[in-house]
Amino acid sequence: MLIDFRELLSGSGNEISYPANIDMTSLDDGVNKYPVIRKEPFVIQAYKTGKDKVQIQCEGSVTLSIPCDRCLEPVEINIDFNVDDVIEFNKTESDEEQEEKDYIDGYNLDVDRLIFGELLVSIPGKILCREDCKGLCPVCGTNLNVAECGCDRDVLDPRMSVFKDILNNFKEV
Repeated sequence: MLIDFRELLSGSGNEISYPANIDMTSLDDGVNKYPVIRKEPFVIQAYKTGKDKVQIQCEGSVTLSIPCDRCLEPVEINIDFNVDDVIEFNKTESDEEQEEKDYIDGYNLDVDRLIFGELLVSIPGKILCREDCKGLCPVCGTNLNVAECGCDRDVLDPRMSVFKDILNNFKEV
């Protein structure tokens, strides 16, 4: 969804509300692709703060389906976002040190790109389906939350076999 700010910048009013909705069906960060389960419409408030400056504010929430870090079962994660940003149009070259805003193209605001950036930094670092998730068996891949597989999971790292031999030698004495 694109929002054109020319009406606000050239008009006599100093504030406009834009009803907005997210068009994206999944959050694709280049490595992972998480489906969007729910997205609620929200309102973007835009305030003219200078000749070529607009302050935008909005808040909303999106529900993503993200796999559990231990068992890979899908988990619905609700992510709230809150945007409060100032956009300056017609920047001069001396303003290069200001951050690059890829969601602005001319006088248009790309709502999906704006919200994408907010969601990307808001995804939790660890996703678990439940606090006591047992994960997958490293031998056969069975989901240990569903069933026990009976595999011998006491496989040691081959680099540690020297220490195991030393321990066994002490037991013989």
